[in-house]
Amino acid sequence: MAKNKRDGGDRRTSRRSSGPITFFVAVIIVALGLIQLVSTFHAYAINLSELNGLRNQQAQLVEHKRDLENQIRRWDDKAYVTAQARDRLGFVFPDEEAIRVLHPEAVTGNKDKDQAGSKGVRAPRKNSLPWYQEMAYSFAKADQDPAANGSKGASGPTGSASPSGSSSPDGSDSPSPSEGGGAQ
Repeated sequence: MAKNKRDGGDRRTSRRSSGPITFFVAVIIVALGLIQLVSTFHAYAINLSELNGLRNQQAQLVEHKRDLENQIRRWDDKAYVTAQARDRLGFVFPDEEAIRVLHPEAVTGNKDKDQAGSKGVRAPRKNSLPWYQEMAYSFAKADQDPAANGSKGASGPTGSASPSGSSSPDGSDSPSPSEGGGAQ
């Protein structure tokens, strides 16, 4: 019987020593499970926010597409095309006379919204050069060496610094009223 007591005592000590190990293993397994669960929910939250952002972007693009389609459909209406030609390009019918007020603030007392916003088409200057001569002048002026020119209106290698072919007497590049830069 003495032997049985020893065997029973060994069993008790082995049970007591395996208890804390089992507890720590269980805690580690639960901790790993919680880490996996939290990372899964985090990924879900990130994907959900990305999905909501894409839905918002899609709604904005659909609205933009609808606006563009409406603008395209407007051009099928002849009255809209006529109004746009009058507003944007300044077209008039053959029996009409176009009148452009140079200083609308003098007449109305406030600035014209087309002039202030510069969205409208500007009236061409009466004495301005054609676009291709303006471009050629710009190229010629850009090709001149700034170190070789002592002052702005000096003649370049071609003999002329202004688009009209003559240099201003005061040494400036600005054209005189007779050369196309007159007041409007």
